[in-house]
Amino acid sequence: MPAGRRAVLGLLAAAALLPCLSSADEEFHFKSWMLQYNRKYSLEEYYQRLQIFVANKRRIDRHNAGNHTFEMGLNQFSDMTFTEFRKTYLWSEPQNCSATKGNFLASSGPCPSAVDWRKKGNYVTPVKNQGACGSCWTFSTTGCLESAIAIATGKLLSLAEQQLVDCAQDFNNHGCSGGLPSQAFEYILYNKGLQGEDTYPYQAQNGTCKFQPEKAIAFVKDVVNITLYDEPGMVEAVGKHNPVSFAFEVTDDFLRYSKGIYSNPTCDKTPDKVNHAVLAVGYGEENGTPYWIVKNSWGPLWGMDGYFYIERGKNMCGLAACASYPVPQV
Repeated sequence: MPAGRRAVLGLLAAAALLPCLSSADEEFHFKSWMLQYNRKYSLEEYYQRLQIFVANKRRIDRHNAGNHTFEMGLNQFSDMTFTEFRKTYLWSEPQNCSATKGNFLASSGPCPSAVDWRKKGNYVTPVKNQGACGSCWTFSTTGCLESAIAIATGKLLSLAEQQLVDCAQDFNNHGCSGGLPSQAFEYILYNKGLQGEDTYPYQAQNGTCKFQPEKAIAFVKDVVNITLYDEPGMVEAVGKHNPVSFAFEVTDDFLRYSKGIYSNPTCDKTPDKVNHAVLAVGYGEENGTPYWIVKNSWGPLWGMDGYFYIERGKNMCGLAACASYPVPQV
């Protein structure tokens, strides 16, 4: 049999085996999603991605039919398995968060009952997109330093994640394979500066260090690490000082998050399991459930315009395992 005909028959057989695959309605949803996210596939990959998409959509529909504090939805990752996503977007190197020694000193007086730094002034940069690189730690770092400088000076900068990807390895960071904001702040302190996004643009891949000291625009005077599992300390830091970087464990259901207060009774809560770094820009409470307001680095089309809420007060998915923020030198 000619090779071409064998290939076509193989594809037809594969399509026939897809589990009650796609109803016409599900395939229509997939094609609409492909248009929305500008996806193009070979014929073989089309059937593979269709199968994954349908499985993800069915899981989303089952979740949303239940009683949960958050909703799931389709997004730019809906044609990926969680295994594929984890290899591309999350840390592949375990991070030693427990090595962080707490030096945050609590102050007297109550914290605000709710705060959102986005609404207090021009203190938070727009949501960025890390792309296919496990560099979330660099976006958590720049986002936190950008906000700290803006609160101190009134000037909102956009800082260079790529410099951290390329240059911070001596501080136990691993470029696209992971790192920690606390260690990145230390790098900026001892390196004597971080360039802006305009002079050191983001590439979403590992590169060689091209730091130019004369182009540095952001500087760190000190690094504040919040004691392991001290979530009230995080509340005080965000309520009284500025946004705070933290890490937590992303699992499959978080990938599908759409809106509401994320909560997961089965995720890990220890520092050795965290795999994603983000930025707490505020906190609040809804229907008796306290939550964090968190800026992600998966672009503005994910979640709630690039943000999510996550339950506060329970060290949800290890979010209180390694929180930190910089004191800017201004």
